[in-house]
Amino acid sequence: MGDGSAPLPVPRVAVVVFLLKGRAVLLGRRRSSVGDSTFALPGGHLEFGESFEECAAREVEEETGLKIDEAQLLTVTNNVFLEEPKPSHYVTVFLRARLARPEQEPENREPEKCDGWGWHDWGNLPAPLFWPLEKMVRSGFDPFPPQASPEAEK
Repeated sequence: MGDGSAPLPVPRVAVVVFLLKGRAVLLGRRRSSVGDSTFALPGGHLEFGESFEECAAREVEEETGLKIDEAQLLTVTNNVFLEEPKPSHYVTVFLRARLARPEQEPENREPEKCDGWGWHDWGNLPAPLFWPLEKMVRSGFDPFPPQASPEAEK
């Protein structure tokens, strides 16, 4: 893909979390060269030797102060950002999780990277969404677990 003028960026692995509370998800407004001022899920780079679940727990706590439980793999996407000031390529691992303690409230622990965190109803998400998340929402993706039918609980 390169024309030889500059080395191509190396693909990175990002782990992001649909942190669920009722029918809401936690979103923060990015402060970044990629997707600046868009709303995104908490998450970050996978570190050497980390599991996806370990990365999710670490990143959510670093960014929001929240402890999570029940992290589950949902899907993986391939995202190439060519139009950004700094071209990049991410393999993004999406997980779903719940708060370890429901009374927890998010804190903005990295104000240089995020303008703040808030719970947003899945049916009324803010705009603009970070491109990978927007693409998933437009495709009809639903991060919520299927509701058990009353018959299944008997």
